Amino acid sequence: MKKLFLSAIVAILTLASCNNEGSVVNTVETMKTPQMEKFDKAFKSLGDPQNRPTEEEKKRNTSELSDRRKALLVPASKELILSTGVKEAELIRKTGGDMSQIIVWATQIYTQKSDEIRKNMK
Repeated sequence: MKKLFLSAIVAILTLASCNNEGSVVNTVETMKTPQMEKFDKAFKSLGDPQNRPTEEEKKRNTSELSDRRKALLVPASKELILSTGVKEAELIRKTGGDMSQIIVWATQIYTQKSDEIRKNMK
């Protein structure tokens, strides 16, 4: 009888542990919106060999991204901004179409959303 009881407990514990394997642990990475993920990927793409600063860009000796590299970030930046409910006309009005301002605004949104995700995880 004891063996049967212990076997039943072991079986239940085994099933319970198997069920937990399928559940996804929520992290900041898994809770990002698709727009946040695209923004992330765009920034990471700056490290790709074809997107690294050219010798000419390095000679300028400035911390600001070149227009060529900013252009890689703008589509994902706009998408992130528009995902917050901002209309295209407001985006253009507030930034004047300036790539730097668009990227800065998107970065602020990304940071804010990441902070909200972290707070919700606690």
